[in-house]
Amino acid sequence: MTGLLSEAPAAAAEAVRADLATARAALTREARRVEAVLAALPVPDLRSPHQRAAAETAKDRVRRLRAAFLDAHVDAVYGEVTAGRELRLAELCAAAARAFPGLVPDAARLKAERARPQLRKEGHEIDQGLFLGRVLGSPTSGRHLMDAMLRPTPRARELLPEFRRTGALDLGSVQLRREDGAARITMCRDDCLNAEDERQVDDMETAVDLALLDPGVEVGVVRGGVMSHPRHEGRRVFSAGINLKALHAGQITLTGFLLRRELGYLAKIRGGLRDEEAPWHAPTVQKPWIAAVDTFAIGGGMQLLLVFDHVIAADDAYLSLPAAQEGIVPGVANLRLTRIAGPRLARQVILLGRRIRAIEPEARLLLDEVVEPAAVDGAVEDAVARLRQPAVAPNRRMLSVGEESPEEFRRYLAEFAVQQALRLYSDDVIGKAGRFGRPGGPPR
Repeated sequence: MTGLLSEAPAAAAEAVRADLATARAALTREARRVEAVLAALPVPDLRSPHQRAAAETAKDRVRRLRAAFLDAHVDAVYGEVTAGRELRLAELCAAAARAFPGLVPDAARLKAERARPQLRKEGHEIDQGLFLGRVLGSPTSGRHLMDAMLRPTPRARELLPEFRRTGALDLGSVQLRREDGAARITMCRDDCLNAEDERQVDDMETAVDLALLDPGVEVGVVRGGVMSHPRHEGRRVFSAGINLKALHAGQITLTGFLLRRELGYLAKIRGGLRDEEAPWHAPTVQKPWIAAVDTFAIGGGMQLLLVFDHVIAADDAYLSLPAAQEGIVPGVANLRLTRIAGPRLARQVILLGRRIRAIEPEARLLLDEVVEPAAVDGAVEDAVARLRQPAVAPNRRMLSVGEESPEEFRRYLAEFAVQQALRLYSDDVIGKAGRFGRPGGPPR
């Protein structure tokens, strides 16, 4: 089995650092040898300990070569793949697979992986994470990719005329309504307490794009809708975080969820939208944003709050970020929560899973207003009126400049792309996610 691998690893490592044509051929050759090793094995969860070790040795070796190849050629690779175009994450990876066979998984491998539950996957997304991490690690290529992700999505462009005409859209998991100068975005996955999956990430990015593109909108508001889930029936819920059932089923991907979420709608809420309609004096269209938290903001829901300008919470709500207990990295919260709440509280929340209730003193570091549940509606309207003042937008822009630079964000995401991809395929994440796929498992 291992005899299929090259007998000269040093020569292969040297070859992938040579000129681009030589390096491309060497990487493709070594990747195909590893593919042959994996093809001869059972699916991952049926492998013996010896077979698992052989597979990991083979994958680790070719990943070292991919890393060396990208360290030497990442800007040349990115330039060839994009050819001056602005490609989003999935488009970029697909184009790279065609141009550089063996660098990232091709469409056929990704399709086969997508049909499997998480524990039966080979882990090809780790190679996407390696690639995207190196791209984001380059000041030139990384910034170009970040700018591409700040463009409006084609879906938002298509729906914009209808939204401007009617002021209301039902996107599926998200409802959008324009009223009194505010775009009201309601997350309405009532079956799963607004636990986020790729469908909701797509709907949220579309809604955020529309709010930023519509000149009739001055302020954005995000709130959870009324739930039908037995535990919270008839109550509003902000968000239960990542949908762990979708994770177990293999439906939470790096490019479609984990990185797209950070570089897409969260980045647009925080830093604005790149568009031809942006004014000459600003690179992005930005507007102030309000979040209203009912019941709880768990995981990704709490991450979301960290990019808002004004956060209102009911006094019976709580916040938590249990990513370490779930085995994953909570997006950019490790960077932002430390800045907002300080390193000690950030470690308590992220590493130890501390839950922050809205009425606790520490909650004032994360929430701007805490009111009785019946008073949330009024608090939202008061905040909308205040944030529509003419000087709010320019001051918000200047606050953002001082808080988190694009370069700081880029460097963080370069490491996040790799670490989160590795976490997706770690034994503990697969084991924990499996509980959510079994009858009677936790209801997230």
